[in-house]
Amino acid sequence: MFAYRWQSLLAPHHHPHLLTPHTPGGVRVSSATPHISRTSRARLAAGALAAGGLLAAGLATGSADAASAGDAPKAQPTKLSASQRAELLREADASRAATARSLGLGAKERLVVRDIVKDVDGTTHTRYDRTYSGLPVLGGDLIVHETKSGTRQGVTKATTAGIRVASTEAAVSPEAAGKSALRTARAAEGAEAAKGAEPRKVIWAASGKPVLAWETVTGGFQKDGTPSELHVISDARTGKKLYEYQAVHTGSGESQYGGKVELSTTKSGSEFSLKDGDRGGHTTGDLGHGESGEAKVFTDADDTWGNGKADEPQTAAVDAHYGAALTWDYYKSVHGRNGIKGDGKGAGSRVHYGKAYVNAFWEDSCFCMTYGDGEGDKKPLTSIDVAAHEMTHGVTSATADLTYSGESGGLNEATSDIFATAVEFKAGNKEDVGDYLVGEKIDIAGDGKPLRYMDKPSKDGKSKDAWYDGVGNEDVHHSSGVANHFFYLLSEGSGAKEINGVKYDSPTADGSKVEGIGRDKAEKIWFKALTTYMTSNTDYKAAREATLKAATDLYGADSAEAKGVGSAWAGVNVK
Repeated sequence: MFAYRWQSLLAPHHHPHLLTPHTPGGVRVSSATPHISRTSRARLAAGALAAGGLLAAGLATGSADAASAGDAPKAQPTKLSASQRAELLREADASRAATARSLGLGAKERLVVRDIVKDVDGTTHTRYDRTYSGLPVLGGDLIVHETKSGTRQGVTKATTAGIRVASTEAAVSPEAAGKSALRTARAAEGAEAAKGAEPRKVIWAASGKPVLAWETVTGGFQKDGTPSELHVISDARTGKKLYEYQAVHTGSGESQYGGKVELSTTKSGSEFSLKDGDRGGHTTGDLGHGESGEAKVFTDADDTWGNGKADEPQTAAVDAHYGAALTWDYYKSVHGRNGIKGDGKGAGSRVHYGKAYVNAFWEDSCFCMTYGDGEGDKKPLTSIDVAAHEMTHGVTSATADLTYSGESGGLNEATSDIFATAVEFKAGNKEDVGDYLVGEKIDIAGDGKPLRYMDKPSKDGKSKDAWYDGVGNEDVHHSSGVANHFFYLLSEGSGAKEINGVKYDSPTADGSKVEGIGRDKAEKIWFKALTTYMTSNTDYKAAREATLKAATDLYGADSAEAKGVGSAWAGVNVK
């Protein structure tokens, strides 16, 4: 099995202990229309995530309560329908040659439109990939910022280097590049790593002087059964390895939560299916413990789903379907984004992957999340924060596409943690209230402790509280602590406090006192930075610049919000 990109919740090879038994329950769905129905009563297992309906009113969330929707700044992204977004993309595509000339790109360079964001005031931020002599330029992405009238405001580039190579003829054959990459994969992942797609010729511009290169992506599996997708970049002239990163990382957890939830299902003939017509046709399917092939969309005769026990296949499906709906609703209502790609199309959820598989991951090629059932097939990884974390990898891929290695990889992981936290707060669920703990319900170590702590990341024993030279060499799930800590400080400030019954005590690297600006504003700043100023190569220093620009756009250069961004970054030693 081979996939373009996989990204998941946790660092590799982390296995949980067994958890407490699950209490029984059931899910009852009543038809709302002849074709679309919503679950009116849905009982999941105690210990599963999320009581309360999808439309439940939000709970009090401490000092970071959301601001009024009427206060939306003019620089905030506007809500675009799928057709409006498609029209903007068509317009950008029609003018991409003129845009390339205006940017002074070389005769062999072409722009490829990938995404566009339009602000309330009409400003557009158009994201492009680049090609050179028809070859993809890795690390060549850029964003063009224009006012409503078409005046250029600036350009954000992943690299400032000129894209030029002496020749596009490779001295090293693709076969040799593929064999070398497979040796690298087997040395890192073991004998289960296997040949994937054929190497593709690219221009490598993500670091140093741009060179002609081969990109090879291996397939097979890692040592613990996780699919392998090791990206190896090698010089096409010498064969020297230039870069590598593994886009598949294992995850661990348990997700069977008590309470009633609403589901959007679709009726066809005498059967109902887990297809969400309200959210772009998002489906939830059953892999039946397989590791490849199509997932079979869940169907039910009476629109009653699950029984609250792990041995009932529908129970994990209810959790996954619910978490996906919450995540879709969050991005649409808070950030105006209509679906993961902004095109109104639903993704997919696949449950029951493999046997006793302790992981959950996002895959670009199927545009879906995939969930294992955990140790002993008794602990499906389908909690709200896991679903939101994985779906956010899809949002990041469709926007900044942060490279999943080094500091950009840490920012990629932190982005998923940040919005997983935001979705959890937004859900307003009485049995899983919002907090700044990641994976607090899945108990992977069997000691009741969360996976990660945003107020002081080092409490997990591995994550980093602050930036230092070399933090990018850490696993991305641990270097992400720098940005997670920044987000907490920006939202809530430093020092001791209690929010929704959870006690926090957040330090700063320099001992300074940071005043929080509120989670609602912090979320909007991070989202705008991600979608309009971050590129594939963004590191922590560039992330600081991106968030300062975003805060300035939204609230003004001299605003408390912009000053708060600077103070929060200083608190994690990014200056």
